Amino acid sequence: MKPKKTTIHDIADKLNITASTVSRALNNNPRISDTTKKAVLDMAKDLHYQPNNIAAALRSGKSQLIGIIVPTINRSFFSSVIRGVEEVANTLNYRVVVSQSYEIFENEVATVNAMLNARVDGVIASIGKNTKNYEHYTNLIKKGIPLVLFDRTTNKIGTSQVVIDDFLGGYMATEHLIQQGCTKIVHFTSSKKVNIYKDRYRGYKEALNDYNIAFNESLVCKGNMQLEDGRIAAEQLLALNKEFDGIFSSSDYAAMGAIQILKEKGIKIPEEVAVAGFSNEPFTSFTDPALTSISQFPIEMGRAAAELFFDMLHTEKKKFIPQKTVLQPELVIRTSSLKTIK
Repeated sequence: MKPKKTTIHDIADKLNITASTVSRALNNNPRISDTTKKAVLDMAKDLHYQPNNIAAALRSGKSQLIGIIVPTINRSFFSSVIRGVEEVANTLNYRVVVSQSYEIFENEVATVNAMLNARVDGVIASIGKNTKNYEHYTNLIKKGIPLVLFDRTTNKIGTSQVVIDDFLGGYMATEHLIQQGCTKIVHFTSSKKVNIYKDRYRGYKEALNDYNIAFNESLVCKGNMQLEDGRIAAEQLLALNKEFDGIFSSSDYAAMGAIQILKEKGIKIPEEVAVAGFSNEPFTSFTDPALTSISQFPIEMGRAAAELFFDMLHTEKKKFIPQKTVLQPELVIRTSSLKTIK
């Protein structure tokens, strides 16, 4: 049998006081003496009392919880964003509840509904690649619940966002490869319906255009931006005898997959093919060769998202105007792209 959960009535019975006195003591009500507060807290500890946060949220209208939805938590980028949110939230006595969508639309919808049932005070989310219907997010807004989107966002929802300048990041990485002497640059991308990949692709094309290098659609490889996708893309390019001397990948993982295949085939990096990724994952500085990448400053992104959230939380719904914070990317140059120009 399940052990009976301790209630404030159990504490009251043990101390021979009223349940309302226990409740006031637990909430640090100034009308309750320090002696009584201490007795209540000590008894609560002895009886392993745990407060009913949902009931408290119903009474106060605030749960002190922020729901965070990410595609996956096993990426340094997303875990670092969460850390940034927590750094701001914890100083304001808020805690975060994290859930992963695994890029599955139905999971994302179910998670939003679960967070509503848990009475979170708001949601900070990065949209999954397969999400095309945003009704679950617009429902939050209709209910007056603050919603902040980060990284993977959409302009179809009237809410605040935090993003990196993905267009500029794509441009910087491609320009760097061009400046290293590359003229046939492959681009790894994913769904054009996801803003971040669409903007990085635009940056790639714009850099080629500015340096008078003809765009070649056959050098654009689409995948899910995982390590295996990079391996498959590199194998296909080599099997088709495509000529290329550079790779700009929208993901560090896909870039590493390509590097693995190139090394297996005896192709020198960066002398024969220079490679640049995107996100500046921690492993990029430890690979052989170390991977050039675009830093997205995820902790700063998390802090900015939290700040926008608290601004929304304390702004009257009628006066709220969605804000967009755009962070500037940084090109981190390592040996994978430093070709010898003859």
